[in-house]
Amino acid sequence: MHTFCDRAPCSTLLFTNVSHGFTGLTASRGRRVMDPVIVVGAGPVGLTLALALARQEVPVVVLDEGPGKEEPRPARTVVLREDTAALMERLTGVPLAGAGIRWRGWRALRRRQVTREVVFDDAGPAPVHVAQHVLTGALRAALAGQPLAHIAVDSRVDAVEQEPAGVTAHTRGPRGTWWRGSYLVGCDGLRSTVRKLADIRFPGRTAVERYAVAALRAELPWDNEAVLHRRPPWRTSGPSAGEVCARPLPDGVWRLDWLLPPGKDLVTPELLVTRIRETLAGWAGGSTPPYDLLDTGVHIVHHRLARRWRTGRVFLAGDAAHCLGALGTHGLEEGLRDADNLAWKLASAWHHGPREALLDSYQTERRAAVAARLRAADQVLPLLRGGRGLRAVVPGAGRGHDALLADGHLGRGPVGEPGTYADSPLAPPEPLEGEVPVDTPPGAPVADVPVTAEDGSLVPLRDRLGRGALLVVLVAPGTTVWAREHWMSAGLMPRLAAAVTALPHHAELLVAEEYPGAAAHTVLLVRPDGHLVTAFAGVRPAGLYAAAEAAIGGAAGSGADTGAQTQADAGAGAR
Repeated sequence: MHTFCDRAPCSTLLFTNVSHGFTGLTASRGRRVMDPVIVVGAGPVGLTLALALARQEVPVVVLDEGPGKEEPRPARTVVLREDTAALMERLTGVPLAGAGIRWRGWRALRRRQVTREVVFDDAGPAPVHVAQHVLTGALRAALAGQPLAHIAVDSRVDAVEQEPAGVTAHTRGPRGTWWRGSYLVGCDGLRSTVRKLADIRFPGRTAVERYAVAALRAELPWDNEAVLHRRPPWRTSGPSAGEVCARPLPDGVWRLDWLLPPGKDLVTPELLVTRIRETLAGWAGGSTPPYDLLDTGVHIVHHRLARRWRTGRVFLAGDAAHCLGALGTHGLEEGLRDADNLAWKLASAWHHGPREALLDSYQTERRAAVAARLRAADQVLPLLRGGRGLRAVVPGAGRGHDALLADGHLGRGPVGEPGTYADSPLAPPEPLEGEVPVDTPPGAPVADVPVTAEDGSLVPLRDRLGRGALLVVLVAPGTTVWAREHWMSAGLMPRLAAAVTALPHHAELLVAEEYPGAAAHTVLLVRPDGHLVTAFAGVRPAGLYAAAEAAIGGAAGSGADTGAQTQADAGAGAR
């Protein structure tokens, strides 16, 4: 074996030769030898998880069954809300507004009438639309600069075995090899091999909706606005032309999606060209304007949810764990949130030893959030796709339908809004003395307010996420007008600093001028993934300690029975 890289003085990484039957990274932390985390799948979710782990000084191996690069497909795109866009920018260091388009607005049309308009300058942060291969390329480039990360191309997993001390995965092919890891995460998509090897059921519905998709360069009558047009008046090619969505991309490119009728009818090139020409002509109010067709496809939406997301040391994330995307919702975003949720928990287990309650909380939190969105979509689908019956008896129902669809496309409401972790097992088990409400409920993502860090720099709160540390934020109006050396030793700060130092997990102390709904001297405790644990009125060392201990899965050694049972449940299922 030979030295692969050296990230930190306490951690020496080694590349293990195949002569011992295993290939992989190991890390020595003091006297404890730890294997890397194995990520199976090199799509956006797998690369995001790997990059988030490497940023928290956890060695990671990505097993990529492909050749190491993604074919450009302009018709495969991603719409990201502000929180997931911020996560991608924080990990890659690439401003997504330059790689994609930040929408200026949203417009819904029904026949010839505008039924809903949203201007994002007034209504809040705008979604970002980016080609998936561009996002994947940015993640790969960032991961290539991480000495703790290794991508193994042409490595398709065909066996997984685990025991109490670790997990091994075998990749097939001419260079078939066993890889040794501390944990393994299957991010290998809808047909996940990891999920099948772990014998995890994946029930749900197939082909909930189908869309014909085209990416083309053309001049449309909207400037960086996304448009949903229902029942366009030019519907000359049958009922399948009843809904079309146009989303802008850089360089004058648009992605167009036409809702297809239920069934398995083939989308022929002739039918798609007819659809493009009549849609562009309808929007232009005359003949078809010039356009350059770049890419086409058929997007089939499935709704599925894995029964389990953890089996011992094996986890699932992204499409391997869930599929959703009807009514304009964006399933990839939930996969990126899986990676954000799981990364800090695996990093904590790798560095400090596993708290089984913390690892189990990944499934509890993320599965509940995705299940809530799936339930909401299943409830709304018959209403929106069930024909004209409701409109005949409920005045204004068409406008209500447009609002529901807008929620899905814009990530709002029960259909589109990401879930919170209100019932998280990481919440304090009982009310703590001094807890106060703020505008962010416990378990929800915190607002991105400016904060002063311990080095005196003024940064957005989201910039301090993803480092594995808890965040303690003091709301102290007026502190920015004073030099840091003055207010750090005044008022509440010495007592709060001492309380933060005594917490059972590494924490960073930050100061904010204000926070929505918080009075002066409110203290917020925030998880490494940006979800609020709780808020206190003033400095409450005992309550802060209890909340921090709950947020990392309880006292050290707690939850061992749960972990043993999880490992026993794995049995031979992951073999």
